[in-house]
Amino acid sequence: MKAFWEEKKFGHKETTAVPGAFHSAVRALVKQRLIESGGNWASFVFGSSYDLIAREDFERIESDLLASGYRFDVSAVVSAKETPEKYKPLRGQDEYEIATEAINGKLKVGHGDNVVKYPQNVVGVARYVHTADDVMELMINGVPPDTIAIIDDSGGTLTAPILESFKAVVCMGGTVRSHLGILTREFGIPCLMNAKVSGIKTGDRLELNTSAGAKTAHDYQTGVEKPAEVWKLVEESPR
Repeated sequence: MKAFWEEKKFGHKETTAVPGAFHSAVRALVKQRLIESGGNWASFVFGSSYDLIAREDFERIESDLLASGYRFDVSAVVSAKETPEKYKPLRGQDEYEIATEAINGKLKVGHGDNVVKYPQNVVGVARYVHTADDVMELMINGVPPDTIAIIDDSGGTLTAPILESFKAVVCMGGTVRSHLGILTREFGIPCLMNAKVSGIKTGDRLELNTSAGAKTAHDYQTGVEKPAEVWKLVEESPR
């Protein structure tokens, strides 16, 4: 019979090397401390583990991961601002521009994972919502009509007070199963998660391909890509 730390609990192998390395390090830590405790699993979990495993142990595992050159994806701007050494550079900033030829008045500026497939695409006006101050301003002055909110935090807490007022949401982090993905689905607000966008400024008119197929948990597990495009609507130059 396999020991508990050798068993596969969830039936699916990690799809990338990083979770596997992190989980292996945690399992090795727990195994070592359990043996050191001299007790059984129940007494360890509900008793001595609180004394034998400390925050510093997990910080050391994280430090080893970062020492390899790995950087975490940003799910909230505040994380990257407080500890920039742990995160990849922020993407989707409004000052970044790209040069691409417009086709039929549309300039492709990115894509994301569609949370729910709707009968038609959504057209609206881009507005970045990065911070609590941004949310407070919109709460006081109101969310402008047809706002497509471009946000970083996949948790949903930041924009919860004004979420119902958005026409659509483009989120830089998370997946369709993140808190924000669940909230937008329940509110009936079109949403693209895990978005990669560039060349968008507040006030630009956007079209989201929300009529694309929704990405499922199985798609994530099997590596299936279902990019739902983000277009900036522009006037074509005369030929």
